[in-house]
Amino acid sequence: MPAHRTVAAAAVAVAATLLPATPALAHGAPTDPVSRVVACSPEGGERSRTSACRAAIAANGAPFTAWDNLRVADVNGRDRRLIPDGRLCSGGLPAYQGLDLARSDWPSTRLTPGATLTMTYSSTIPHTGTFRLFLTKRGYDPTKPLTWSDLPEKPFAEVTDPPLRNGAYRIRATLPADRSGHHVLYTIWQNSSTTDTYYSCSDVVFAASGASGAGAGKGGSSGTPTPSPSAPAATVTSAPPDTASSVPVTTVPGTPAAADAPRADRGPSVPLLAGAAAAVALLLGGAALAVLRRRRG
Repeated sequence: MPAHRTVAAAAVAVAATLLPATPALAHGAPTDPVSRVVACSPEGGERSRTSACRAAIAANGAPFTAWDNLRVADVNGRDRRLIPDGRLCSGGLPAYQGLDLARSDWPSTRLTPGATLTMTYSSTIPHTGTFRLFLTKRGYDPTKPLTWSDLPEKPFAEVTDPPLRNGAYRIRATLPADRSGHHVLYTIWQNSSTTDTYYSCSDVVFAASGASGAGAGKGGSSGTPTPSPSAPAATVTSAPPDTASSVPVTTVPGTPAAADAPRADRGPSVPLLAGAAAAVALLLGGAALAVLRRRRG
C-alpha cells in the first residue's frame, strides 16, 4: 500500500478508537412530584416560564438541559458531610446552582397529609440502588436556604431496586400526616451499579386533610387520601406492574453531561477528545506531506 494511504488509514483508525460515535446518556429525576430541575428544563413547558424558573436559569447562567444528570460521584452515603448546607438541591454542583434559590414560588405539586404517594422517577438508563425520600420538618421556611437541619435524620420512605417500567421507577409510600403548607420532598438515589448518587428537590404544598389533590403550578397530583391518615410513615413498597402515576410519564431523551458534573461512566473527557483531534490532525497532516513529497519526487 502507498505510504500516503497507509498514513491516512492509520488516522482513521485512531479517530475511530478515540472519538465516541454518540454522546453518553444521563440518568433520571422525579417528574411527579415534579422536581425543580425537570420543571425548569426545556421540557418543563409552562412551568419553565414561571418567575422562579426564570430566576433559576439566570442564576445558573444556562438552561437545565441535562435535567437527568444531577449526580455526584463517590459520596457513598456521606451525603451530610459532602453536600453543603444551602446547596442540597444542586448537590453542590455549579452547573445546577440556580436550583438552590430560596423562594416560595417554585412550581409545586399539591399533596394530602397522610395520603399514599406514588413518586414517578423518570430514568433514561436503568441502575440498581436505593431511593430515600425525606420531607422537610414542620415549620420549614421556603424563603431560607435548605439545610440538612431542615430534614429529619431518617427518611420517611426507602426502597431498593424498584423495577424500571416504561421509562420510570414508581415508588409508593405513605406521606407523613402532620405536615401543612409548603415543603420540599428531597430525594436521594444512591446507585449500587455505579458510584453515583443523585439529588433532587420537589416542591410540594399540603392541603388540609381530605382536600382535593389538584395540582398546583402545573405540578400534577401524587397524593390520594387513605382510610387511615395516621398510618405509619415508613410503609414502603414498589409499585405493582399495573400501577400508574396520575400524571403520564414522558420519557425525555438523555442529554450530554454538564461539564462540571462528576460522572463515573461518562464518555471521553474534553481534554481526551481534544488530544484525539490533535492526533488525527497530525496524522492527516503527515499523510498530506507524504503526498506532496511523492509528487515532487
